[in-house]
Amino acid sequence: MEFDTVLIPSRRDKMLEKGFWYNKTILDSLNEAVKSFPDKTGLISFKTVDQSETRFSYREILEVSNKIALGLQALGVKKQDVVSCQLPNWWEFSLLYIACRRIGAVLNPLMPIFRERELEFMLKHAESKVFVVPQKFRNFDHEALANQLQSKIPSLKHIIVVNGENANSYEKLLVNHKLENNQEAVEQLNNIQINADDVAQLIFTSGTTGEPKGVMHTANTLFANIIPYAQRLHLNEKDVILMASPMAHQTGFMYGLIMPVELKATVVLQDMWDVQQAARLIEKHQVTFTMASTPFLNDLSNSDTQAHRQLQSLKTFLCAGAPIPSPLVQKARESLGVKVISAWGMTECGAVTMTRPEDDDERSFNTDGLPLSGVEVKILDEDGIQKQANEAGRLVIRSCSGFAGYLKRPHLNDTDAQGWFETGDLAYQDEKGYIRICGRNKDVIIRGGENIPVAEIESLLYQHPDIAVVALVAYADDRLGERACAVIKLKEHRTSIELKEVSDFLKQHNLAIQYIPERLEVWNEIPTTPSGKIQKFKLREMIATQAPSLN
Repeated sequence: MEFDTVLIPSRRDKMLEKGFWYNKTILDSLNEAVKSFPDKTGLISFKTVDQSETRFSYREILEVSNKIALGLQALGVKKQDVVSCQLPNWWEFSLLYIACRRIGAVLNPLMPIFRERELEFMLKHAESKVFVVPQKFRNFDHEALANQLQSKIPSLKHIIVVNGENANSYEKLLVNHKLENNQEAVEQLNNIQINADDVAQLIFTSGTTGEPKGVMHTANTLFANIIPYAQRLHLNEKDVILMASPMAHQTGFMYGLIMPVELKATVVLQDMWDVQQAARLIEKHQVTFTMASTPFLNDLSNSDTQAHRQLQSLKTFLCAGAPIPSPLVQKARESLGVKVISAWGMTECGAVTMTRPEDDDERSFNTDGLPLSGVEVKILDEDGIQKQANEAGRLVIRSCSGFAGYLKRPHLNDTDAQGWFETGDLAYQDEKGYIRICGRNKDVIIRGGENIPVAEIESLLYQHPDIAVVALVAYADDRLGERACAVIKLKEHRTSIELKEVSDFLKQHNLAIQYIPERLEVWNEIPTTPSGKIQKFKLREMIATQAPSLN
């Protein structure tokens, strides 16, 4: 496939001149790791179904990924072909990516929870040539669905099945083929030339506002984020990283797959989140760092005393995706002794802002951090005029790690001639440069001409002891234009809550009366993206078509 990477050429020389692009790929990082620590354990893959652990030294990562590359080559996969995979956090995922880079193929990770509708759209849009799936995961038959989809997607030539029992098994086709003994095949592989500006990853946005878009990244754009990220956190080859966030999401992919190799560190992959199992893995492997969404940290903080003892090696927990309630930071500090780092980012550029390990704890619940090296931010009003400190406005960024464009949709790239990208988020920046995300442009609720501070109210409601998930969205009103509706999912011990209790709780926090939600919906499930972000466009559609709950 020809990739329309229109956002790369205009900034390449500048990025190289400033040292923000490193002109390296994961193959370079892996070769360096093998040279420095050939026998060091680089990857530990824990599989829940049989409680097994598979270990790879850096030498073995190189050897097995080369075998996988030979297997893909034998199937006709060539440079710039797309290999899609719908795998959990298993070693087969990590080594498949490295193998794709060896050939120059583009890996397209897909979340395991996707089903026919999402997969058909994404596989067609990507023109995928190969689709790698587990035979079963979480009691779902992925192989059967993949075979069903193949007839609908002309480009899809091969289905490869991890733990498969037929001729299309991952093990038979990609590992145990003996092609490493075929001199002609090895020479053909060795003659493939790739560079750091080739598309390395095609990953679909989570779709908080509608149809997903295919985000293209190169090695240069990926490493331009991963290296400053690791430097900000003072991570190095001595660290052990636990990755339980899905590697089919940008968080897991960048910081659980690529970053450990770049650091020459050890990564422990957990395929299904279980707090007790996570604690055991942390203790067994002396994990020092992990990154996940707030619920993961909440689970660890609320775990039993035994689990807390098991977590003593954990130094840093990076949270992203939602504001971190201050009580959670305090609890994690007191019960776990862990430093909580707040961050904000996007699929299009990875982490953009992060607090620092040396910052006061309050920075992690009051801000989303400082921009990383190579990142510029501006807060603008609707006319493009820059806002003053602590004034909310549109957040635009210009980042060395910015994506190469949206596949087949360059008209949606939302990047101006100077390289400024419209994030779609609202934010403010304090006098010291720290950013705070305070909503989405489309999340704005304008009640009687006054903007309601959505993120602030949500953050307050997250402090309610009985509320597990909350989202504030607008609903139409003939007189005021819009009013605010709080959509809430309660914790298991609570079955109902009334609007008055929610209102009284907010009043206790001195929230202005006009900001208090005037409608309450209590639901058992709230629609989210695969990465856990609430899909507010769906919430707005849902509450617009149903009568208000009686509270």
